[in-house]
Amino acid sequence: MTWTQYTGRVTVGGPAQTHELEALMISKVAVGPMDNNAYVLRCRATGEQLLIDAANEPRTLLTLVGNDGLASVVTTHQHQDHWQALADVVAATGARTLAGRYDAEGIAVPTDVLVDDGDPVRVGRVELTARHLSGHTPGSIALVYDDPHGHPHVFTGDCLFPGGVGNTWGDAERFVSLLDDVETKLFDRLSDETWVYPGHGNDTTLGTERPHLKEWRERGW
Repeated sequence: MTWTQYTGRVTVGGPAQTHELEALMISKVAVGPMDNNAYVLRCRATGEQLLIDAANEPRTLLTLVGNDGLASVVTTHQHQDHWQALADVVAATGARTLAGRYDAEGIAVPTDVLVDDGDPVRVGRVELTARHLSGHTPGSIALVYDDPHGHPHVFTGDCLFPGGVGNTWGDAERFVSLLDDVETKLFDRLSDETWVYPGHGNDTTLGTERPHLKEWRERGW
């Protein structure tokens, strides 16, 4: 199958896009009504699949998963728009559920695996690393794939977008916590080429956003 060039721009009701890496295939789709992104990661060696954020539209997500099964679903944080389809997806696939330790109680579907900062999250032979980013919610996690064949890739949920960090609703303490975590655990550790896959909207790179970190801190959001 020939895939269209990956841009990271998807729309609700439109087709998914697939980012082909040497060891991993990353398929991105948008679901309504809040324009959430969901990502299916597929290990190219084993065919095992992992879903990041069963946000909504279970039929759309299960179509993206296809007939090869789903091993696990990671929920990036406890906000309802990121897990509305989780019960249906788990019922249809038997996938195990993973979420950050401090957000799991806020997710209506039981969490099988509580994830802490630095924990590995595996899909087939591919290993990602969880990063706990506190501020948007207490237990939000990002997943970092440090591709041995190329540059890193990071799935940030609602903690980092093009143009800023996630919403902290005017709470200065939460904003500082989130920006500090995003800086120290993502920007300070990963290269400018790192591809960022957010929970809503278009993709970006750390290099695109890095020059604006001081501006974000000064404006307070």
